[in-house]
Amino acid sequence: MFPFHQRTSLEPACVALARRFVDQTLSTWGVIEVAFDAQLVVSELVTNAMRHGGGAVQLRLLTHGTELACVVTDHSHTVPVAATPDVFSEFGRGLRLVDALCTKWGWLSSGGSRKLVWAVLAS
Repeated sequence: MFPFHQRTSLEPACVALARRFVDQTLSTWGVIEVAFDAQLVVSELVTNAMRHGGGAVQLRLLTHGTELACVVTDHSHTVPVAATPDVFSEFGRGLRLVDALCTKWGWLSSGGSRKLVWAVLAS
């Protein structure tokens, strides 16, 4: 588990911290074959938490058999939407990328003032 601190949860540097956490954790677990895809997925989820969720609260990585789950908690109940971006749009492709790389993804409300956005990669 990687907890984001309040002062960094809205700063772009928290994306780099999250990627480093993914790299270190997957190296420790010996699951380096999915490290690049996992870093990309986590980057998108954390960026969305910063832009649309009031800041990233926590990143968790879970492994079970041949699956790796990436879970990002944020401060919002807003439902994540994989929008169809305009070809000239600067933003809006993140969840489409997550959808392409992962076997499944989704979100759920934690019952309080936060939500969890999760994505599962096959390792």
